[in-house]
Amino acid sequence: MSANQVRVRFAPSPTGLLHVGNARTALYNWLYARHHGGQFLLRIEDTDLDRSEVRHETQLMEDLRWMGLEWDEGPGVEGPHAPYRQSERLGIYREHTERLLAEGKAYRCFCTQEDLEAERARAVAEHRPQVYSGRCRALSAETSAQRAAAGEPFAVRLRIPDHPLRFHDLVRGEVEFPQETVSDPILVRSSGMPVYNYVVTVDDALMEITHVIRGDDHISNTPKQVAIYEAFGWPVPQFAHLSTILGSDRERLSKRHGATSIASFREMGILPEALTNYLALLGWGAEGGTRETFTMPELVEAFKLERVTASPAVFDFEKLHWMNRHYLKLAEPARVAELAWPYFAQAGWLAPHSESSEAAQTWFEKLLAIFVPSVDLLDQLPGKARFVFEFDPAQARANEENAALLNTESAQKVLAAFAAKVRAHTGTVTPELFKIWMNEVKAETGAKGKDLFHPVRILLTGAHSGPEFDKLIPLFEEGSGLDLPVRVLSVRERVEKFLAE
Repeated sequence: MSANQVRVRFAPSPTGLLHVGNARTALYNWLYARHHGGQFLLRIEDTDLDRSEVRHETQLMEDLRWMGLEWDEGPGVEGPHAPYRQSERLGIYREHTERLLAEGKAYRCFCTQEDLEAERARAVAEHRPQVYSGRCRALSAETSAQRAAAGEPFAVRLRIPDHPLRFHDLVRGEVEFPQETVSDPILVRSSGMPVYNYVVTVDDALMEITHVIRGDDHISNTPKQVAIYEAFGWPVPQFAHLSTILGSDRERLSKRHGATSIASFREMGILPEALTNYLALLGWGAEGGTRETFTMPELVEAFKLERVTASPAVFDFEKLHWMNRHYLKLAEPARVAELAWPYFAQAGWLAPHSESSEAAQTWFEKLLAIFVPSVDLLDQLPGKARFVFEFDPAQARANEENAALLNTESAQKVLAAFAAKVRAHTGTVTPELFKIWMNEVKAETGAKGKDLFHPVRILLTGAHSGPEFDKLIPLFEEGSGLDLPVRVLSVRERVEKFLAE
């Protein structure tokens, strides 16, 4: 590693799905590394053996790749600092614990849980900070070793230095914790398992991390970690603590606000470029402050930690949907078709993409050209296009607004006149022919505007509003000739089915 190379890491725990807060943290780390020509590491913090699951690890790596956040070192991309799973580094932590004990910078703590709870209760009663009294600090090395050899359970604690613990935060400025407010932190539990603050510090130091960019819920951990760096004589990295993400009610974002996992957004049909663009703006803005859409290369070029705010960011689902609509319009039709196909296959309207004809795939792109401009999310498409595949005249007639439009003498005349045109024609209906028929129906019935078009639209689609006829007519006619799991009715078939019920 060169002396000035930026090295950052994203270190999730595989105990659940990757949510937007951690995804933003990963994105900011990745952008910072790429902006400075540095390296982005992925480390899996799986020391919580009861809750860590391989399936969660697999999912979060898939989500990161989907977002375009490839890592330079980590699982599957081995480097000089392997292994990259904490569960595989326990021997490393033991070696470093022995070093601290040997140097007198850490000590064995034989206090029981009952002892510690009693201390906390006294501190509360006396209105003192709830910090460990240090009762085992003064044990001689000989006494400590004898008690350990006798089998008495113990934890290992770090000796906090008797000076204020301070660090410079790249987002928040100078942060200081008075020494008397920080307990001698436990490094290793009596079970022999090292704790988070210890292993993350050892790993960051050995992996040569230069910048620790993470959520502000870790600020209280930082003084303990700084003390661990100092105990080992390691250089302290620069810290940047990102603001909390809030819901619309300005409470911490959670499931009750809606989807918060990357997997959920993927299922909804959010494009990766929309999500990364939106997440980048949750607490950061480019110089000038008004621009809202960025490609990934543009984000890399513009991203600076100096532009990250310490104020909480509010997650706006409507803004994310707007941004996704923007990117759907820019996306290549073939790509949108590939992404949208599974939603229609799941509805039973299309066969698996690999089993479908080229004609069906071409027709599907035409369908999407009609409906994509009217949706924010890909999973909204089946609802918009349902009438193409499932034409239900009974349901259309049962709609009160439709019924009011149809149950007039004018509407009945329009329906009869239009049906006569369709029945008299034996070939394919084209948009040009449809326009001729509508002009003739207008002349024959005297109907115009909504009185002319609404009855015909209900007759063909089951709704009084929708896409333009010059796009729908070819869709119906071409679709009726395809071998799909369900039959797409032609204009003639729609008229006959509607009038038969």
